[in-house]
Amino acid sequence: MYLEYGEKEVDYLKKKDKKFAAVIDQIGPIQRTVDPDLFSAVLHHIIGQQISMKAQKTIWRRMQTSLGNITPQTVSNAGIKKIQAFGMSFRKAEYIYNFAEQVASGQFDLERIRELPDDEAIKALSSLKGIGVWTAEMILLFSLERPDILSYDDLAIQRGLRMIYHHRRITRPLFEKYRRRFSPYGSIASLYIWAVATGSIPEMHDYAPKKK
Repeated sequence: MYLEYGEKEVDYLKKKDKKFAAVIDQIGPIQRTVDPDLFSAVLHHIIGQQISMKAQKTIWRRMQTSLGNITPQTVSNAGIKKIQAFGMSFRKAEYIYNFAEQVASGQFDLERIRELPDDEAIKALSSLKGIGVWTAEMILLFSLERPDILSYDDLAIQRGLRMIYHHRRITRPLFEKYRRRFSPYGSIASLYIWAVATGSIPEMHDYAPKKK
């Protein structure tokens, strides 16, 4: 499954900003996969912290092979040592086990997250060990498909904004200006900003001061 968007969102963003309109025209449609299984999405994000996508996929494949269905019950029953043996640090294994235990026992109502507004959903998810604000925002975007997620804590977002708008630094007030501009379709704006940050438009470069 891919993050759904269409002409309505694209036209809105293009009308807001000539520079952003040019970016959208140059890059064209973007396909990013989503994971509608909220439990799976949280696990993926914990596993993927500070490791490569290839390593994340390898660990996930090992979990699937060993546990079969990845559910709160199967993960909780596995225990911390077995989870760690899939190829992650003890701390990550502990985060994953504790999260699975809380969901399996009903202590944490994961499905209720779907009903909460963005700010409350982020607060609830980031109360879990191993889930920070940025991770919670990514879960909202790539699992719940919330339409208006633009993350200040995402370094690639800051880089992309510098590249598009020729800024040397993205301060919080400056970021908020762009967040308001792209709202209520910040998630779609994020896709294009990430694309710029990763080199989709080769002639664009980063205007941040070079480190000495």
